[in-house]
Amino acid sequence: MVTTVSEPYHIPVMPDQVVQGLSIVPTGHYADLTFGGGGHAKRIVESLSSGHLFAFDKDPAAAKMAQSFAGKPLTFIRASFRFVKEFINFYGIAQLDGILADLGTSSYQIDTPERGFSTRFDGTLDMRMDPNALYSAQHIVNSYTVEQLADVLNGYGEIVGAMAVAEAIIQARKRAPILTTHQLRTILEPFAPKIKVNQYLARVFQAIRIEVNNELVALEELLKRSVECIKPKGRLAIIAYHSLEDRLVKNFFNTGNVWGKIEQDGYGNLLRPFVPLQKKPFMPSIEEVNRNNRARSARLRIAVRVA
Repeated sequence: MVTTVSEPYHIPVMPDQVVQGLSIVPTGHYADLTFGGGGHAKRIVESLSSGHLFAFDKDPAAAKMAQSFAGKPLTFIRASFRFVKEFINFYGIAQLDGILADLGTSSYQIDTPERGFSTRFDGTLDMRMDPNALYSAQHIVNSYTVEQLADVLNGYGEIVGAMAVAEAIIQARKRAPILTTHQLRTILEPFAPKIKVNQYLARVFQAIRIEVNNELVALEELLKRSVECIKPKGRLAIIAYHSLEDRLVKNFFNTGNVWGKIEQDGYGNLLRPFVPLQKKPFMPSIEEVNRNNRARSARLRIAVRVA
């Protein structure tokens, strides 16, 4: 049976702004680097005539969702977006008219307890976006040193008192391996502010998830590779969900590097491969957030490849 795109799987965030911002050319070639439930892909494909969309995702659940696009101008590639240039070249495309990357986890991933992404369910402490990846969240909480754990919590979750939390994890795993999300929650809850327990837990889970999936390194590589993959006047659209990601995207769009270091030529012109479409990111409307609470932290930035 062919799986169809379902709203609960992943409601696309800011789909109108994405399609408008990409300025879809009906005959153009595009890549959706984070296919997920196909919500954004569906909107892009609807805008194409003789054009084509290449969709990337490592998650086998996404591969099943892609079956619903049979007969559509879409090629699903179950691989990391790190290989986008190699794959589009394989299919005879030198450069793309636009690229989309929605960096968030899908609703399906979050709402599947055994994937271990959510603080709301008791499930295996996994958090791998690619189930075939070598290391899961269990590996991190059960084998990292106290210094390594503190670095992850502080660097990726901006957790106050990260060292104390790391030490609590170390002490707990001495008694028994930490294998489930419930076990981890139990360790973390005493450190959470009383009125912001869920937000605190979400930030800790975010930090561990980023480490498991090497997300910031992957994002930096995506930004660098996009320079080769997008043709002049083509567009790059990225939806970020936390300040760490958004800062990298903003810096790259503004300066051409993720550190935000300004480089100029002899005439004082900025040396950057993209120009931001607008200074501030697009944000979801109040109506959209009411429909889809997970859109609340989304920030969409779009940039145009310089000629």
